[in-house]
Amino acid sequence: MDLQLFLLIIVVITALAFDFTNGFHDTGNAMATSIASGALKPKVAVTLSASLNLVGAFLSTAVAATIAKGLVDSGLVTLELVFAGLVGGIVWNLLTWLLGIPSSSSHALIGGIVGAMIAAVGGHGVIWRGLVSTVIVPAMLAPIIAMLVASVGTWLVYRTTRGVPEKRTDKGFRYGQIGSASLVSLAHGTNDAQKTMGVIFLALISYGAASKTDTLPPFWVIFSCAAAIALGTYLGGWRVIRTLGKGLVEIKSPQGMAAETSSAAIILLSSHFGFSLSTTHVATGSILGSGVGKPGAQVRWGVAGRMAAAWLITLPSAGIVGALTYFLVHGIGGYAGTAIGFGLLVAVSAAIWLKSRQAPIDHNNVNAEWEGNLTAGTREKAPAPKSAATV
Repeated sequence: MDLQLFLLIIVVITALAFDFTNGFHDTGNAMATSIASGALKPKVAVTLSASLNLVGAFLSTAVAATIAKGLVDSGLVTLELVFAGLVGGIVWNLLTWLLGIPSSSSHALIGGIVGAMIAAVGGHGVIWRGLVSTVIVPAMLAPIIAMLVASVGTWLVYRTTRGVPEKRTDKGFRYGQIGSASLVSLAHGTNDAQKTMGVIFLALISYGAASKTDTLPPFWVIFSCAAAIALGTYLGGWRVIRTLGKGLVEIKSPQGMAAETSSAAIILLSSHFGFSLSTTHVATGSILGSGVGKPGAQVRWGVAGRMAAAWLITLPSAGIVGALTYFLVHGIGGYAGTAIGFGLLVAVSAAIWLKSRQAPIDHNNVNAEWEGNLTAGTREKAPAPKSAATV
């Protein structure tokens, strides 16, 4: 087999693996509040979200074009570079999932590719204006705007229903929450699945199987990316769902509906304009806003601060992994370099998964009361020892 074809196959497999991690990492953006409030059962929520992610992936390709042509010079892209960038994105996704931190899969991917490009040819290979205008600036503004919109929406909801018994309104808000959560899932598919399509499109351009003048990736790329993100969503990123649903604010149905509606509106607008927006930033900002907007609600700002710190280092951290991977693969070269790089990715991924099994979180304990950190309260408490009188 030709080396370039071998590299292309590895890149496509790795890209779909990233898309899969993107799916389970970001499930909480759409469904965490519905699960936390009890509007949807956990397994029902992820099934619904997966289905709508699949549909949403076919509705827009504007973000795919931004990733493929708006961030790095596609004429300098090589298959080794794309592979290295994907490794950076996957490793960061898995590490933050292990810690239950809802960081941006979008920024992990972009950081990995930018880091690999800098390692390969230097900074002139990066379209800095595009990176700043379509990634960094929206990332700074999105959580603030989402928090403001959700806080106003939540305040209006509680203001409107003031004096009405909660039992009379709760059922209606739960139905509304199902609708708004579904809209977020659909919006997530229109935005996040496009990013992997853009990366595979880059690889095809580099290989010569697609032209720089093409405006759309091939249908098989769209379909496979849609399926991969939907499968990842179905499996559920329970660790991140727990942090978003229980770690920031104790969510009630009115808050959840306001947060999800705000998130959906902002994400759909960003997809329309081709901004590679982080759905995680939007969803987190909306959830925080739902706590700010509800009178007397408690917001855990310490947890939010740790998330913000992770957001700040996502681009450079994934970039460093991408750069190191490029040096390894390119330095060894040939089939061996690619095989070793792919093997190390599999080994690191397996190690992170095994670490997560030491304190597993799934649909059975995702709604356990938050007791200070991700895993506290999720394990079954040992039965109290029998007293002498009862023996």
